[in-house]
Amino acid sequence: MTLAPEQAICRITHEPIDAQELIAAVQTPADGAVCVFYGVVREDSRDRKVRYLEYDAFPEMAEKKMREILDEVRTTWPDQRPAIVHRIGRLEIGEASVVIAVASPHRAESFEAGRYIIDRVKQEVPIWKKEVFTDGEAWVEGS
Repeated sequence: MTLAPEQAICRITHEPIDAQELIAAVQTPADGAVCVFYGVVREDSRDRKVRYLEYDAFPEMAEKKMREILDEVRTTWPDQRPAIVHRIGRLEIGEASVVIAVASPHRAESFEAGRYIIDRVKQEVPIWKKEVFTDGEAWVEGS
């Protein structure tokens, strides 16, 4: 079941992210590609051992900005159908913090749009990340 642009999945959640839900929401029989970015918590960061991450956000503001980014994608790449979910709260090593899916008739545009989305999210969306290490913790600035 593909959703209309105004119904596209775009949310902040405390729950684990279901990548298959995003794929099902964007994919149509006309698509030759669905590019999925699955951002996960890694065990090392800046030469330190990570125990877990904590994400925080102002959900209404973050979702509004993410929706604007998805609108930009649909303007720049009209054949793309994007979706995004970002998780907040405590995330353990290996858990997904963000999942982006972009369906497209062609793979190149799907990759381009997906890269654009994650880069813009990192730059523009008010989501904050705290890395908790084995020897301390630190809030991380966006890229």
